[in-house]
Amino acid sequence: MSRPLITTALLGLGLAGCTGLPEGTRAVTGFTLDRYLGQWYEIARLDHSFEEGLDCVTADYSRREESGVRVINRGVDLAAGEENVAEGKAYPIGEPGQGRLKVSFFGPFYAGYNVLALDEAYDWALVAGPDRDYLWILSRTPDMEPATYQTLVERARALDFPVEGLIEVEQGEACAAWR
Repeated sequence: MSRPLITTALLGLGLAGCTGLPEGTRAVTGFTLDRYLGQWYEIARLDHSFEEGLDCVTADYSRREESGVRVINRGVDLAAGEENVAEGKAYPIGEPGQGRLKVSFFGPFYAGYNVLALDEAYDWALVAGPDRDYLWILSRTPDMEPATYQTLVERARALDFPVEGLIEVEQGEACAAWR
């Protein structure tokens, strides 16, 4: 086996475990994927390299023709005036009706997407990756009631997420030109 192939195989095996849930958390049940589809606005996140410096962040979920979900993530570096767009794919995992997906933006490599809290009307969501380094607060609208936001922060804190690291994402007038 060639060195690049071995490296790719090992990387794939290492990432295979990245679709799990953060220890001690549970994904929502009674989840209906078709109700979750559509546009979501990122209200806050734990920052990471692939979204660093981005505001006006949205995620659009729609059905793929073959199967699964088409994911379009958009964000804007307001200082540079540049839009960043990433297209990926997602597939449900876990038990039927559980708010869990595996998402890929790069070839065969998937990461966990776990809906830990979800409004009954699907107006907001608290989403985690495979561990406590990844957390998003999402809304169907560009703004969120402060009380709702604080409730979600406290829920994340109770699950031992490092909420002091949350950054609030600009979704106001500065984003109007990019919508």
